[in-house]
Amino acid sequence: MTSNVAILSNQNDMTSFRCGDYNIRFRTPSILKEYTRIKEWDNGYLVVMADYEGIGIVEEYIDLIPILRNLHINPGKFLNNIQNVTIGAYES
Repeated sequence: MTSNVAILSNQNDMTSFRCGDYNIRFRTPSILKEYTRIKEWDNGYLVVMADYEGIGIVEEYIDLIPILRNLHINPGKFLNNIQNVTIGAYES
């Protein structure tokens, strides 16, 4: 993995967290319209603003460590070089 910037995106009921050659995808509620802002990145823990249909914009928390462990990806190794997370277009 060579990139130090990761990209968070969503489409329908899937969220994508991409960095380097990895594209980690996980399910999210289908009423999630989009992520609007990354408030904080803390080595695997994200605080984001998310726009939900019928609810509006709310603060949301994403912990990538259990997701990575479930996929048998070493969290320390994977997250070590990521310095920033941005919002981008979804890629499957």
